[in-house]
Amino acid sequence: MELNEAYWTQRYLNQQTGWDVGQISTPLKTYIDQLSDTNIKILIPGCGNAHEAAYLLHKGFTNITLVDISGVLIQQLKQQFYPTYQGKLHLVHGDFFDLSGSYDLIIEQTFFCALDPKFRHNYARKMGSLLGKNGKLAGVLFNRQFGHEGPPYGGSQEEYVEYFQDEFELRYFEECYNSIPPRSGSEIFICLIKK
Repeated sequence: MELNEAYWTQRYLNQQTGWDVGQISTPLKTYIDQLSDTNIKILIPGCGNAHEAAYLLHKGFTNITLVDISGVLIQQLKQQFYPTYQGKLHLVHGDFFDLSGSYDLIIEQTFFCALDPKFRHNYARKMGSLLGKNGKLAGVLFNRQFGHEGPPYGGSQEEYVEYFQDEFELRYFEECYNSIPPRSGSEIFICLIKK
């Protein structure tokens, strides 16, 4: 179900997007604010409404790729971004696991938690394959369990280490100190370097 285009398109059309806080999350904003090279090649998988991309573009970044399985969402993003940012922003309608390319930075924001846990080892391997030498995977993971079936799927720091330790050096893997209040104490910020 979670890799089904119709499912995610319906969620967007019905505005069932509880993961979307309406702007870039504080942990990612803080991380992006310390990046100095605006020419790095950035990927945002499962980009949703692309608040992170909007912030990156505002900060002058010039090579951003967004991927989402919902074609309806990708069309909305084209209307929103292309008049001003075409050439700096590349939009891909498709399944993340079919993606190819090489990136310097991949930003994680509520994509990992949308995938059934059975895909998590594949996620870690795919992230490693999409990153160039010394490439980074940075972002936020939930550090909690959810009392329901289906996305979002939670987990723990200990569990996540198992998925990533073979592909990545775990540069930073700590509880977020700057989560938004509703998520305080339930998020981990990661910055992983491809081995």
